[in-house]
Amino acid sequence: MIDLFFIIEKLILISIVLGITLLIAAYSTLAERKLAAFFQDRIGPDRAGPFGIFQPLCDGVKFLFKEAIIPMRSDRFLFLLGPSLSMLAACMACAVIPWGNDLVLFGRTIALQITDLNVGVLYLFGLVSFGVYGVMIGGWASNNKYSLLSTIRASSQMISYEIAMGLSLIALVTTTGTLSVREIVLAQSGFHWNILIQPLGFIIFIICAFAETNRVPFDLPECETELVGGYHTEYSGMQLGFYLFAEYINMFISSTVMVCLYFGGFQMPFIGSFGLSSNLLALLGVAFFFVKIFAFMFLFIWIRWTLPRFRYDQLMRLGWTGLIPLAIINLMITAVVQLCN
Repeated sequence: MIDLFFIIEKLILISIVLGITLLIAAYSTLAERKLAAFFQDRIGPDRAGPFGIFQPLCDGVKFLFKEAIIPMRSDRFLFLLGPSLSMLAACMACAVIPWGNDLVLFGRTIALQITDLNVGVLYLFGLVSFGVYGVMIGGWASNNKYSLLSTIRASSQMISYEIAMGLSLIALVTTTGTLSVREIVLAQSGFHWNILIQPLGFIIFIICAFAETNRVPFDLPECETELVGGYHTEYSGMQLGFYLFAEYINMFISSTVMVCLYFGGFQMPFIGSFGLSSNLLALLGVAFFFVKIFAFMFLFIWIRWTLPRFRYDQLMRLGWTGLIPLAIINLMITAVVQLCN
């Protein structure tokens, strides 16, 4: 028999998670502009509301009302499908993220996770690969040579760095013995964070995360100085907004995944010994989780306005001759240590 309350709980949780994700992605644009202004000794957005807090809303309304132009010789269906796939892949990753310990409300135990897949890590990695198609389809369907050039090197970059990222994840899974994201988080209780046992794997993973999200110094797919506007040159209106918005959602999700896999997720060291109620501990865990996430998002922004962009040959050399050999060495060391234990 179908549990109606279970379905309602999940629908509410999906709505909350999706709403928070979109809200954080929207205000990440404001945070980036404000931090960029601070780094460059400027003021930044300050016209739309106090301290410019309504600027993301103004930008969203602007995208909604701008005309969406579709090139005459483009493939209309694929042209519209490209940005939709990018947004879909970015939002679907939220499904396996454990946001906190279970809550007990009205006699029911409510899990703060949409679904706990026993192959959650593979699910996340599959979505990373799936997100490439949004870029490839959008650039190819535009029927623009500059967009096509950007699509080719974007797909090459993302696929190349997926290899090193996958190898670093294999080393982590070898250490933890599970593919469930929730079990990986729970295993890190008491400050037993995976960053302490997989430091090289984490360094490889975070570099690959920058490449997968097309953030500086790996923003070659959107290198406007060389390719006009990259793979989304022909896009306008909300279709362009989807591509730009997906970048910030991916930045948020990448930060969330790194916190879950390497920094304990919602686990709070030493807090459990204070005798607090389970619900209060769960809410504190959620708050602590988001503090860690925001720290990584700040790192994404900080690096963007600190480091210069790589040349494409440097980017590919780092991926193939630097990160992949390091990831293989890290995996071999991890395997030997596990066998010895």
